[in-house]
Amino acid sequence: MPNTALITGASSGIGREFARLHASKGGDVVITARREEGLAALKTELETQHQVAVTLVPLDLGAKGGAAKLYDTVNKIGIQVDVLINNAGFGGHGKFIERKLEDDQAMIDLNVDVLVALCHMFGRDMVARGGGKILNVSSTAAHMPGPLQATYFATKAFVSSFSQALAEEMKDDRVTVTALEPGYVETGFADTADLGGTGLVDQKGKSATETAKIGYDAMLEGKLTVINEGRLSFMLNWVLPLFPQKAKLLMIRKMQEK
Repeated sequence: MPNTALITGASSGIGREFARLHASKGGDVVITARREEGLAALKTELETQHQVAVTLVPLDLGAKGGAAKLYDTVNKIGIQVDVLINNAGFGGHGKFIERKLEDDQAMIDLNVDVLVALCHMFGRDMVARGGGKILNVSSTAAHMPGPLQATYFATKAFVSSFSQALAEEMKDDRVTVTALEPGYVETGFADTADLGGTGLVDQKGKSATETAKIGYDAMLEGKLTVINEGRLSFMLNWVLPLFPQKAKLLMIRKMQEK
C-alpha cells in the first residue's frame, strides 16, 4: 500500500522529526526546504537506517510560485503523496509598524498562502484517489491575538481555522485534516523570530521529537486539533477564555517583551 509523506521545512526541527518518524514506520518521504545540505544529510540518515526511498526537493517555498513548483516537481517524478505535512513557517518579533512590511508579508506568503496552495493541489489529488491525510503545523498562538508577534499569531489562527473547515469538507472523501498546535518547542524558531530574552522562550516545552510524535499520532487518528502539552491545553481551552480580552492582550504582550 502506498505510504509516501511530503514534508515541508524538513531540514531541521519538527519537520526533520516528522521525516524520521514516518521513515521509521517504513514510509517513503519527500523532503523539502531551502537548505539542501540539511536535506542531504537527512536523506543519508533515513535511507541508511530505514531502507526507505527519500526524495529531495530543495527550494524556497516562500518565493513566488514556490508551491506550484513543488507540486509540479513531485508530479514529474511520478510520486503519489499520501500524507502531506505542512510544517514550513516562521515568525518575527517586534511592533508591527516598526518591522519591515516585506518581512511580515513574506511570513503570510509562507505560513498561509503556501499552505493553502499545497492543501488545494495535493488535497484535490487525495480526494480523486479516495483518501489521504494532511497535517498542518499551527501553534497555540492560534488561540489568541499576539502583541509583538501580531502577524505570526494571526497566520496560525488562520491555519487552525482553515484546517478544521477542510476536515469537515473532506471527511466524506476519506481525507483527514489535523492541526498540530504546539506551545514553545526548542528548535531554531526562536532564533529566527528574534525571541531571545522573552518570557516565552524561558518556558520548558516539549522537544521537537515529542511534538512531532504527538502531531503524527493525532493525524493517524484523524483528530481535528492537538496541543502538545496537557497543561497548555487546559489553560487555553478552559482558563484563558474566562479572562477579559484586554487582560489577555496585556498578559501575552508581557510574555513577549524583552
